[in-house]
Amino acid sequence: MATFISLVNFTQQGIRDFKVSPDRGAQFKSIAEKAGVTVKEIYWTMGSHDAVIVMEAPDDESAAAVMLKLGSFGNVTTQTLRAFTSSEIKEITSKIPG
Repeated sequence: MATFISLVNFTQQGIRDFKVSPDRGAQFKSIAEKAGVTVKEIYWTMGSHDAVIVMEAPDDESAAAVMLKLGSFGNVTTQTLRAFTSSEIKEITSKIPG
């Protein structure tokens, strides 16, 4: 399974009812699970981003699908990053020619 980290920001709509954000997070976990994506954790943060989602998906397309679904609710915008473990990046760098 591939790891993905999503940086999340509330929209104007999302911040208006921020108190139910934990419930929306639980709803997202359920939606993701049905798509074969495991949400490892959701962190609500201070600073440039309002939350961070750490998830595992079988492929890029599955991760993209659940993030598109999340965005379709209109409460958040996201920026999703593919993350690599130390062993994964070692395997990747071993394939660099020369």
